[in-house]
Amino acid sequence: MKIRYLTTACLMGSLMSIFLLVSCSGGGGKADEDTTAIKEEEKVTLQACPTFDENSAYNFVKAQVDFGPRVPNTASHRKCGDYLISQLKNFGWDTLAQNFDAIAYNGTVLKSRNIIGVFNPKATTRILLAAHWDTRPFNDKEVEDSTQFKPIDGANDGASGVGILLEIARVVGQAKNKPSVGIDIIFFDSEDYGHPENFKGDWKPDLWCLGAQHWAKNPHQANYTAYYGILLDMVGARGATFYREGQSMKFAPKIVNQVWQIANQLGYINFFKFQNSPEITDDHVYVNQLAKIPMIDIIEYAPTNPSYFGDYHHTSKDNMELIDAKTLKAVGQTVLQTLYNESAQ
Repeated sequence: MKIRYLTTACLMGSLMSIFLLVSCSGGGGKADEDTTAIKEEEKVTLQACPTFDENSAYNFVKAQVDFGPRVPNTASHRKCGDYLISQLKNFGWDTLAQNFDAIAYNGTVLKSRNIIGVFNPKATTRILLAAHWDTRPFNDKEVEDSTQFKPIDGANDGASGVGILLEIARVVGQAKNKPSVGIDIIFFDSEDYGHPENFKGDWKPDLWCLGAQHWAKNPHQANYTAYYGILLDMVGARGATFYREGQSMKFAPKIVNQVWQIANQLGYINFFKFQNSPEITDDHVYVNQLAKIPMIDIIEYAPTNPSYFGDYHHTSKDNMELIDAKTLKAVGQTVLQTLYNESAQ
């Protein structure tokens, strides 16, 4: 995931500044001061739900990192993609790959692959779950000299969300009490290949989230729609907190509050904060705008850090030492419970 590197771009001509205003605001600011939890009468009845295994999710995160940085056009990227497909198939999900060429900020053609798992394909009520599986091709928040750039492990920025969704796919596939709703898991590719921190070239819009943009314009099934979607991004760091992200509150506030309420009732209030964070441009924005599916983003927000995220972001510190099974558990059990609550509707 990316904080949008638009500080310089926002200083360009006045028209461009106006156009970028929303995206620029997503890169900083503070959370609002509303710390009031949802009222007692708005509590939901938690339905019977399987247990999310955080240690299994941790192993799925590690398995991705062990391939090396999953940068498009590399062997590590191809091998990890094959692994993700095989895991979804092993868990009994219908699986397909959406191959496409994406054009990076510098004109590089990225051989890309959105990976899609489908559970209960005949169900008309569907929930979309997503995360990106590629990794940042350079540690540009760590060094400024492009000759020194190195790709990052992306243990949190990419692998954590995928690891949680793989564990959900495993649990759902093996559960005796399967959810009645349809579930679609999409691992978006070429999300994090945006321009580097010190980019000197011409700024162009929509340089990030290339896999989400492609899928939203070309869904894997004609006329595909979902009741709503949940995007996971940077959901495994030790001590992470998740605020109600601004774009999510704009597009799907009821879904945000529903998920946060479930997290609260499960005992994860130290992770899921009843406060709003600034808007961020992530995959969910394109799913909302292009595919017209209300999607929320569960994404880490560090309110004391002016760059939005933790200091590991887009550096070599984004490795397995950062990942905490407790955080994976809080997010994974919350999302799994949300699916089973939908089945009872």
